[in-house]
Amino acid sequence: MEINQKKLWDFVQNNMEQSRILVVGDVMLDKYYYGDVTRISPEAPVPITHVTSTKETLGGAANVAHNLALLGCQTAIAGFVGDDYHCQSLLDKFTSRGIDYRGIIYTDAPTTTKLRVVGGHQQMLRLDFEETAPVDEPYASRYLNYIEQRLNEGIDALIISDYAKGACTEETCCRIIDACHTHDVPVVIDPKGSAWEKYMEADYITPNLRELNAVLPDPIRNRDEAVEKAANYVMRKFRIKNVLATRSECGVTLVEPEQTEHIPTKSQEVFDVSGAGDTVIAVFTLGIAGGLSAAEAAYLANLAASVVVAKLGTYAVSKQELLAVLENR
Repeated sequence: MEINQKKLWDFVQNNMEQSRILVVGDVMLDKYYYGDVTRISPEAPVPITHVTSTKETLGGAANVAHNLALLGCQTAIAGFVGDDYHCQSLLDKFTSRGIDYRGIIYTDAPTTTKLRVVGGHQQMLRLDFEETAPVDEPYASRYLNYIEQRLNEGIDALIISDYAKGACTEETCCRIIDACHTHDVPVVIDPKGSAWEKYMEADYITPNLRELNAVLPDPIRNRDEAVEKAANYVMRKFRIKNVLATRSECGVTLVEPEQTEHIPTKSQEVFDVSGAGDTVIAVFTLGIAGGLSAAEAAYLANLAASVVVAKLGTYAVSKQELLAVLENR
């Protein structure tokens, strides 16, 4: 695949601030407790982590929005939170990063939060605070009304970030996709689970290999031909226009109706894949919204992911890091 590096560098340096993207879906807070592990507990055969630092970051759909905002994109988010401490932490971070959060809807469920305990460079434990029941009325209507309002105001792309925490029901996804197409706005999906009927007619979908296998009659291995065949299967079955499959150490595969591109990864040490999929969908969608071809956007997203997996914990790539990795290609 021939890629114009100067075109991509100019896009990252000069054009990303012009794009307007709305992220909708499962909003989360990621919390980290970091420390050292030097002994086993006398109370039970588990390691004792001496906590030396803590961190809170945006997670799920909020991490996608964070990636976009850090790259300069005009970013808005819509999703559901509880009226609790974790919600306030999210709102503070949205404010500091310039993310428009007028689409955040308060419900009577807690804010989805993942707490990870990390000893050295090893994740020791994860605790999930969540309710995964589908969001019902009147919250769903407020959510959809806000999305319609933003479409009327004008956006360049919409991302549905599905983590199966209740925001992305079949009804809401179908109505969002229909509304976007009425306004000629492309929809990019980060899927979850096996019920891909709710993503029917989407413009792009960005599954990893595990997510792709969840909807196949028979699981596949991480091979170019198998991934291409699987992508064509889901494009036919769910009438999805294009597939960008993320394949860990094998890079990404972009399958369009007329062509396929296998884009290898940039070789580096992998510390943590947390949030790498969020980075891929954010950078890919930003490329599409900004006028890059799908292949160019996929190439740029793959480079951005190479930065993220070399970091520990949920991480959002900056414009400076993306420019640096482009210059080193």
